[in-house]
Amino acid sequence: MTTTETKKCLACGKTLKGRIDKKFCDDYCRNNYNNQKKAKGSHSSLVRNINNALLKNRKILESVLDDDADTAKANREKLQRLGFHFTYFTHTYTTKSGKVYYYCYDYGYLPLDHDWFLIVRKKEE
Repeated sequence: MTTTETKKCLACGKTLKGRIDKKFCDDYCRNNYNNQKKAKGSHSSLVRNINNALLKNRKILESVLDDDADTAKANREKLQRLGFHFTYFTHTYTTKSGKVYYYCYDYGYLPLDHDWFLIVRKKEE
């Protein structure tokens, strides 16, 4: 960039003063620019909603477990009343005996008989 060129804020277009690599005039413009850029993504609201559902599911599973317990039991009605969505999980784990655990990050559940679930916390390795 030559000394006669002036850089403009990417958000509002005002002339920038200060550092040569500056892109925005202030934090408001930087945040506004990045928020608009995120909102233009074709699947951004879909991805955001799924991530929110996954995080909510994790929080619900965490709330069912006592701080010092590694497992607990809860029925479907309780989990749904708390807002749990069984459609959303991050991954599964199948045991050697064929039982399938469904995980929301580090918390998971194993379907049991009569709409009961074993809630587990993944042990750190």
